[in-house]
Amino acid sequence: MYAGIPGNLVAFACKLSFQPGHDGHVSFISKTQLIQHYIDTLGATHIGGRIMIIDTIAALKLMDKYFSK
Repeated sequence: MYAGIPGNLVAFACKLSFQPGHDGHVSFISKTQLIQHYIDTLGATHIGGRIMIIDTIAALKLMDKYFSK
């Protein structure tokens, strides 16, 4: 029922990040057990501890996946 909603929300955050000129960059704190899941499903990068980032390339892919239709 809720499949795809978290990815859609992150894609929306990336879209908002492009508007003020932040190149789609988004960062967030992950639960430890979800780090690999976010790498696999969102294209996020783990930069240490529980900190994850979405870079420009991953942001564009997410936006294309969720908003190109």
